Amino acid sequence: MQGLRLLLLLLLSLALDSCRCSRAVSSADDSSAPSTTLTPTASTELPVRLNARELVWDYPNTDVGPMRVVVVVPERHDPDQRFPVLVAMHGHGESLKGPERGARGWVDDYWMPRALKRLEEPPLTRRDFLGMISSDRLQTVNAALEREPYRGLVVVCPYTPDRLAGDLPFERAEPLANFLVDDLLPRVRRETPALQEPEATGIDGVSLGGRASLLAGLLRPDEFGVIAALQPAFDAREASGLAERAQQAIRRNPQLRFRLVTSSRDYYLASTREIAREFRAAGVEPNLLVVEGNHSYDFNRGPGVYEMLIFHDRSLRGKDWP
Repeated sequence: MQGLRLLLLLLLSLALDSCRCSRAVSSADDSSAPSTTLTPTASTELPVRLNARELVWDYPNTDVGPMRVVVVVPERHDPDQRFPVLVAMHGHGESLKGPERGARGWVDDYWMPRALKRLEEPPLTRRDFLGMISSDRLQTVNAALEREPYRGLVVVCPYTPDRLAGDLPFERAEPLANFLVDDLLPRVRRETPALQEPEATGIDGVSLGGRASLLAGLLRPDEFGVIAALQPAFDAREASGLAERAQQAIRRNPQLRFRLVTSSRDYYLASTREIAREFRAAGVEPNLLVVEGNHSYDFNRGPGVYEMLIFHDRSLRGKDWP
């Protein structure tokens, strides 16, 4: 009987540890936000090997601390081929991992290699979006890909430091914006097959990364053709300040385009809608899109990565994406 009791206690302990681990990996990007549950598809599907060239650049000393940047360069079909540049910022969960692991957020944690492989072999399915897509949206995406296939981007993935929350967000973001524009983008244009023009350069990110992309982009609007954010981590009270900056940015760069993406169960849904409302009141079109999904790694691996890649592949070439 004593041995049976010990066995039961051991099994109970293992079960409790499993529940704790499940809660840990299913939390959304922002640790202060409510947790969400990963679907079985997301938690069991194997990652796909990256079918592209990967560069890793380290910057031991910057004004935002040590930085690592992972750059994904598509395969070229001819030596003169050039690609638009997308700066993609990861979320809060990866910020906590430090620069070496955090900078790999889009590649390792959000399954960008899987998305790039599937974009080479459309049509996409509900499984690709981890079930987070309406039938109408899926039909729209596939029809657009059939008309014009995905052509490729140089995707630049910097570490997103966890220092952008609180008051005076633009002051907090200024060192990051300067690093991206003054140090990183010139190197991207020197060492990769990147299009050189600012209008062929976009910045985007998810959650904390969406906060970073909007703040950095609005600080340096002359350097981007598109400023976008996925489920950006803002409070509604910050919307008017963002809209004022967006209005100033459009005056400096009239060709600048904006895009905001949120989802039906995103806990930043209301604040993102408020940002879009304030943008429009300031005379700036935010190109707001509300898709299916929650605020979790599932969203990043499904709707987030596909909507980001396809949109910038089109928009940075001067074309529209529905």
